[in-house]
Amino acid sequence: MLLFGQDIKTAGSLSPLVSLPTILVAFARYSRDGSFAALGANLRFTTVMAAGSIAGAVLGGLLLGVFPDLVLIPALAVILLASAYKLARHD
Repeated sequence: MLLFGQDIKTAGSLSPLVSLPTILVAFARYSRDGSFAALGANLRFTTVMAAGSIAGAVLGGLLLGVFPDLVLIPALAVILLASAYKLARHD
């Protein structure tokens, strides 16, 4: 959004497409070295995270045309700042 000057809706829609190659490579590497065994060991957490991700994607898709950029940009800024704060305080 900032680098190419696109509106937030276009940037948000293109984000999964841009991330797809990284996700595919990571999936291939993790599957080869057995790292997915941790998912089975934490099945409840994995299920909750997957369900939350799916619900968020569906809800976000449904609300895409509902909110104007003047609402979405500050909301995204708050989410990013909260995430950065939480990450900075993580031990």
